[in-house]
Amino acid sequence: MKIGIIGAGYIGRAVAQILLQARHEVMLSNSRGPKTLTSVAAGIRGSQIGTLEQAAEFGDMVLVAIPLEHYRSLPAELLKGKIVLDANNYYPDRDGHITALDQHETTTSRLLAEHLTQSTVVKAFNAILAADLLTDGHPSGADDRRALPIASDDPAATQKVANLLDQLGFDVVDAGGLDDSWRLERAKPAYCVRLNIQGLKQALAEAQRDVEVEHGSWRH
Repeated sequence: MKIGIIGAGYIGRAVAQILLQARHEVMLSNSRGPKTLTSVAAGIRGSQIGTLEQAAEFGDMVLVAIPLEHYRSLPAELLKGKIVLDANNYYPDRDGHITALDQHETTTSRLLAEHLTQSTVVKAFNAILAADLLTDGHPSGADDRRALPIASDDPAATQKVANLLDQLGFDVVDAGGLDDSWRLERAKPAYCVRLNIQGLKQALAEAQRDVEVEHGSWRH
């Protein structure tokens, strides 16, 4: 499969590496252009680099891993008809306060879906640290296999992304639709915690909309 990656930060680079290990084709991009990615590409052998627009066109699926404040910069027309993997998280200190999120009126993925009206958004890769992506994947059936949450309004897209994550070494828990995706957002019990399927289901169920875990507790 061809997967475009918009955003070459820690998550984008880590996902690129595990996708390449699983024999997928990858194109990395960022908002500053390919010339700024030569050292990144040198460290991730096999990855192509391109402009944001080229990565959007390249991918059968496209991963978005950028600061949330920039989500409106994504090329909606080029992402038309594609599954967009949303790894974004809301950090008010970085992104500025977004009233609809502060007041729990929407979710980060719903905002993205309202911008990409002709794409299918799947929340994925947002609830795991980049370093863990590189080390926590295990073969199917392994006793210590980590589970990751995803959310989408499209069952077919959910299954395609679940199959991809399984190839990359992770079990999957379907957390529901995009309006339920707050359960796997920043500072919720399931956020960036190493859990198996049962533990992840419990963490998602325990999440409360207006309650956050201790900030930074997910960094280990």
